[in-house]
Amino acid sequence: MNGRNLAGGLAAAAVGAIVAIVATHGLDRGAGSPATATGASVQAYLLDHPEALSEAVERYQDKQTGAVIDAHRVAIETPFAGASAGNPKGDVTLVEYFDYACGYCRVSVGDIDKLVASDPGVRIVFKELPILSPWSDGAAKLSLAAAQAGKFGAFHHALYAAGPLDADKVAHLAAGAGLDPAAAARPAIAAEIKANLQTAAALHLSGTPTFVVGNQLLAGAVGYQALKDAIDKTRAAKKA
Repeated sequence: MNGRNLAGGLAAAAVGAIVAIVATHGLDRGAGSPATATGASVQAYLLDHPEALSEAVERYQDKQTGAVIDAHRVAIETPFAGASAGNPKGDVTLVEYFDYACGYCRVSVGDIDKLVASDPGVRIVFKELPILSPWSDGAAKLSLAAAQAGKFGAFHHALYAAGPLDADKVAHLAAGAGLDPAAAARPAIAAEIKANLQTAAALHLSGTPTFVVGNQLLAGAVGYQALKDAIDKTRAAKKA
């Protein structure tokens, strides 16, 4: 698709979103047909209700995000063996893209633990996204080796509990966990990280942590309540 066609498609989608918002807010359309809520009537409404435009943009962005997530859902929600928590057959999956060099990810550990403890229907999938430091890749590979050894949860918590890390501290913690450094070189581990980086690029992730719940993307250490609300929203949408 060339630039002109893409721009035209986006413009058409934006107009559609605006018309939907106008309809939601009850614009008098004369004949009552949504098709008539265009042109001068929409312009007049937006001049009186500029907040509708930001709502339309938000709806449009949410729709676009949901479409991208749907296109990559299998890759997003399929855990690396052992790198998960909560109910393996849960009705809602929360995915966290994280980096062990990320302080905001460290802050979010307690929020994830609280979700697991309070919601028996949630499944947590952890996705390594080593992008922040020279040693992030090594830590991610050791973490996945821990997952293969059935030690992911303990090692994951140990890394974040140790505070700011470096390559030597990561190696020390791995030794303490009884991990074989050679295990980090397994092809399956490299393939997992490569796939995560590709999926993150497709989702246009700009940092860590980033959470995916249903068709929602939450960036940053948003806190327990925001994650719970996203889970509840996804669960309600499935039941609708």
